[in-house]
Amino acid sequence: MSNFLVIIKNPKSRAEESYFNRYIHIEKMTNLYRILPEEMDDIVTSLGQPRYRADQLLHGLYHESPRTIENIHQIPSVMKNALVTAGYTIGYENEVHRVVSKDGHTTKLLLEFDEKTMIETVLMQYNPSPEKIHPRSTVCVSTQVGCPMGCIFCATGQMGFEKNLKAEEIVLQVLHFARLLRQRDEHVTNLVFMGMGEPLANYDETIRAIKILTHPRAFGLGQRSITISTVGIIPAIDRLADEYIQVKLAISLHAPNNELRKKLVPTAGPHSVEDLISAAKRYFKKTGRRVTFEYALIEGINDSNAIASELAQLLKGNGAHVNLIPMNPTAGEFSRPSRKRVLAFQYILRDGGVNCTVRVEKGSEISAACGQLRTDMVQKTI
Repeated sequence: MSNFLVIIKNPKSRAEESYFNRYIHIEKMTNLYRILPEEMDDIVTSLGQPRYRADQLLHGLYHESPRTIENIHQIPSVMKNALVTAGYTIGYENEVHRVVSKDGHTTKLLLEFDEKTMIETVLMQYNPSPEKIHPRSTVCVSTQVGCPMGCIFCATGQMGFEKNLKAEEIVLQVLHFARLLRQRDEHVTNLVFMGMGEPLANYDETIRAIKILTHPRAFGLGQRSITISTVGIIPAIDRLADEYIQVKLAISLHAPNNELRKKLVPTAGPHSVEDLISAAKRYFKKTGRRVTFEYALIEGINDSNAIASELAQLLKGNGAHVNLIPMNPTAGEFSRPSRKRVLAFQYILRDGGVNCTVRVEKGSEISAACGQLRTDMVQKTI
């Protein structure tokens, strides 16, 4: 890189000078999909445009699916030119691969962003209730390429960690499915941060994306329609409690004691179970929002009656909800418990006074269920 810098500081030809100018321009480009509405107001007025143009720009971005600034029809050409000259752009995502479940309710996509970053994102749809016309359409987004937490039963965790995604790359995952649903006269109803990566390890970009997606002047999704799932980063949980956003929090517990949890989650601390329980109580006390504990049931590992009783004793009386997730097939050696075993585990928790449900499985046949996400297609597309 140092040699490259010498060359561009002292270009020896018109070609090198042109490359230098293009390089600097790219470095300064800012994706409009990472801009909060309040920031957009300042940008628009700084370009000499009236503030109401910011609302037109935002509407075009989040409800018309433009691929370039030129495609935003709500704003005048002079403003489009000013945005481009000032170094703004619309980042875009390319759909590299798509897999749809047999029932058509689950769709997994491999998306590629500007910088050749590839991630997986999933749409899960549920049949509408009698009083609703449209199905519940939940987008499961990724926040990182790979994951640094290393959970041994999770395919993404076994990939290792490559990089954090930017807020705009998180937003574009949702907008991609919003565009597909719009063609069917449907819309995104829910959002879960349960894709590739640990959301709270990419805290700032995750929160920025949530603020954009929930802002009434941007995408406009309800805050309570969003769930953040974390393996348990204590400082980030406490920080989230101080945010003025009403998202739901799900903590991946997976074990009632530290010894077993450490085996399943290698990055867990020596007192992670107690620390997570305490963090959940602080979160509930500060926000008034109940925490869900996610528990992946793995045959012969953490699904016995004795462990169920230990978990019930741990959680009894704290008002938490437990979401049992029967293990999904991955590249690892772990197996899913039988239906009978799952129900027995659930019965022990409920009998012990713990509110508990079994997650409805979506997408396991196309490796789109919890714990299965990994970039299978990356090597095939390089």
